Amino acid sequence: MVPKRVLVVDDEQNSREGLSKILTKEGYTVHTAENGKKALIEAENNDFDLIITDLRMPEMDGIEVLEKLRNKNKNIGVVIVTAYGEVNSYLKAMNLGAFEYLNKPIHLEELRRVINKALHESPSVS
Repeated sequence: MVPKRVLVVDDEQNSREGLSKILTKEGYTVHTAENGKKALIEAENNDFDLIITDLRMPEMDGIEVLEKLRNKNKNIGVVIVTAYGEVNSYLKAMNLGAFEYLNKPIHLEELRRVINKALHESPSVS
């Protein structure tokens, strides 16, 4: 079985690397990007099963990443994570088709549940 491919997007290096290590140990093939622009380039050049992106990042936030993916007809499962959960950003993310919106710190069991659900219910996964 081919491992699922996940892109982790976060401007904070420790968060990005920590999540990448956890996902790699869980058996996923993980790519990382330190900002939204690099995430879009990665998404153009690779087929991901899931993108986990921070909400607040310089230049392009997680909502913009999600919006641009949808504008390009990229139907990839997207999970937004944030330390600054707000109702408006939650509603916008969900209206744009985010799979889930999680508050930091992310608990490992919750992350496993969301990833498993996203990879098995997301329309992008065959």
